[in-house]
Amino acid sequence: MANIHPTAIVADGAQIADDVVIGPYCTVSAQAVIGSGTELISHVVIEGKTSLGKNNRVSPFAVLGGKTQDLKFKGGTPGVKIGDNNTIREYVTINAATNDGDFTTVGNNCHILAYSHIAHCCRIGNGVIIVNACQIAGHVVIEDKATIEGSVGIVQFLRVGSMAYIGAMSKITKDVPPYMIAHGDPIQVRSYNRIGMERNGLSDESRKAIKEAYRILYRQEDLNTTEALNKIETELEQTAEIQHLLEFCRASEKGIAR
Repeated sequence: MANIHPTAIVADGAQIADDVVIGPYCTVSAQAVIGSGTELISHVVIEGKTSLGKNNRVSPFAVLGGKTQDLKFKGGTPGVKIGDNNTIREYVTINAATNDGDFTTVGNNCHILAYSHIAHCCRIGNGVIIVNACQIAGHVVIEDKATIEGSVGIVQFLRVGSMAYIGAMSKITKDVPPYMIAHGDPIQVRSYNRIGMERNGLSDESRKAIKEAYRILYRQEDLNTTEALNKIETELEQTAEIQHLLEFCRASEKGIAR
């Protein structure tokens, strides 16, 4: 049976795994689903149609599943889906999606640190690190294993690619391609994420290909973006990472940071 503190309020209908820990003064909605091994430390608010998978740890004063702040909201039951093995620290807010039946999603093995905000309809991948006080607007996509340093602001409808690294206090107004390091206001790509790729086990071949792609895309000033991508496609070994970089950049609707 779940370990629920006497001061916690768990609404009838909530689906709580037997080994969940719900600490003092938490509130859990009737539509909530909380998986095995998850702990709500204290003063956590779970609103609306919110599900948490296994082995998550949620710190005091986090609010998960709060109503979207999107003025286009017309009612219904959108929600939040959070995967397994995530750390969600103090005062984090993750808002529900806007449209009925839609979800804001967070994957597995993420670290979302204190005072960060994830708005409606965002999609956060696996292994993502979001450091303190990041403010992420609606409909943002952050791919697997990206790192967002502290106090970063991300404009709505943008994307951050896999294993990208965003320096602290940056303002993201363009898509940041995968495997790149970006920083500043306005955001600029400064290098490729060599250390991140090494830590995530990419092969020497893949790392060298991304290094050369970075040189073509960001250091050959005589090439526009389309020309640079075409050169990457025709001249470099088409590793999985190069293919992903090309697909990401060509799908950009807001343009990529350069």
